[in-house]
Amino acid sequence: MKYSLRQLQIFVAVAQGGSVSGAAQRLSLSQSATSTALGELERQFDCQLFDRIGKRLKLNELGHQLLPKAAALLDRAEELENILEGRAGFGALEVGATLTIGNYLATMIISAFMQEHPESRVRLRVHNTASVVERVAGYQLDLGLIEGDCNHPDIEVRPWLEDELTVFAAPGHPLADRDSPDLEQLGRERWILREQGSGTRRTFDNATRALPRQPQVRLELEHTEAIKRAVESGLGIGCVSRLALRDAFRRGSLVPIATPGLDLRRQFYFIWHRQKYQTAGMRAFLALCEALTAGKRRTDEIDLSAVP
Repeated sequence: MKYSLRQLQIFVAVAQGGSVSGAAQRLSLSQSATSTALGELERQFDCQLFDRIGKRLKLNELGHQLLPKAAALLDRAEELENILEGRAGFGALEVGATLTIGNYLATMIISAFMQEHPESRVRLRVHNTASVVERVAGYQLDLGLIEGDCNHPDIEVRPWLEDELTVFAAPGHPLADRDSPDLEQLGRERWILREQGSGTRRTFDNATRALPRQPQVRLELEHTEAIKRAVESGLGIGCVSRLALRDAFRRGSLVPIATPGLDLRRQFYFIWHRQKYQTAGMRAFLALCEALTAGKRRTDEIDLSAVP
C-alpha cells in the first residue's frame, strides 16, 4: 500500500482540528513530523486533501470523501490491535453529552460501563446540543447523547428517553402560591434561561410561542446549577429539566409552577455519524444506556442511586 495507518491518523487529526499544530499536539508528535507525513500522503497520490486558508486547513471535496473511510479504518485497526495484544476491553470511546444528560445521567452510565469493561477508556465531553452535533459530524466524538432535535444530514438519530422541562421559582415568589398562572402572567415574568443553541432553550422557545407576549429574558446562563442558584436568590423564574430539580423540590428550596398551557416535553436522543464504523464498544455502550433506563417513561422516574 502507498499509505500507512500513521498517515491516515494524522490526516484525521488535522481534519478534526483544522490545523497541523493541533493535530501534532493531540498525537504527541512534532509539528514538522506531522506536516511532513500529511505532505507525503498527498504527494504519493498526487492529490490535495485540504484547502489552505492562512494557517487553517479546510477539507476539500476529496478530503470529505476520504474522512469517514479513514476514520472507520482506524477504528477497525484499533480493534485488531486490542485482539492481538490480548486486551478484553473496547479501547477508547469518545462520548459527548448535553448538560442535563452529562450532569445527571451520563456519568452514572459511564461508571456502570467501566465496571463491566474495566480495560476500556471512556472520555466524556459536555457541551450544548449544537456543539455535540458539530463534533459528532466532525468525527471528534463517537457518540452523542443530546436533548434537542438534530437535523444534520450526516447524523443518525435514535430516540432514547422522554424528558420534561418544568417552570420553577423560589418559595417566596408571587407565583409560588398559585395553582396555575395564566399565560399572560407568565409573559410578564423575568426569566433566567439556558443559552441559545442548547436543547433546553429550544424546547422552551418552541413552547412559549403560545404566550401572548414573549418572555423577558433577564439572564442567559450555560449551567443548570447556576440557573437554579439565580432563581433561589429571587432574580426571576426558570425552566429546566425536572430531572435536575428533584432534590431542590424535595428540600423546598425551589417550587414547581404548573403550566398546563405549555408543552414542555422533549426527547433525548442517541446520535452518531452515518458513515462511522460502529465499533463493539459503541454498540455495548448504547445497549447499556437502554438497559439501565428500560421501562422508564420519563427521565425523572430513573432511580439514579440504583445505577452502579
